[in-house]
Amino acid sequence: MARILIVDDSPTQTLSLAKILKKHGHEIITAKDGMEGVVIAKAELPDLILMDVVMPKVNGFQATRQITKNPSTSQIPVIIVTTKDQETDKIWGERQGAKGYVVKPVDEDILVATINKFLPQ
Repeated sequence: MARILIVDDSPTQTLSLAKILKKHGHEIITAKDGMEGVVIAKAELPDLILMDVVMPKVNGFQATRQITKNPSTSQIPVIIVTTKDQETDKIWGERQGAKGYVVKPVDEDILVATINKFLPQ
């Protein structure tokens, strides 16, 4: 299916997301913080990115902005996956270029539906 980059500083969250994605036939790439996520996105050009927000060095909003504003990665859909559940957070994520927003703890059906909305069919 698709190559999906998971950017999350929590090994537990990364494993949980990877398990869901693999179950649905996706190939997984991981990054442990926003800075690494930006570098890997440029190098690997995944089909889609799942981006946590609260991370060291470069947070998910900053990383999303860097990815969506860079001509080499701007076509990659970014879905924010975070515990930040306020409407203002969602709006801010969209302003940074995120295409979708999923709140943790992740509901598998919602996550898969959101991913499928942005992957080429």
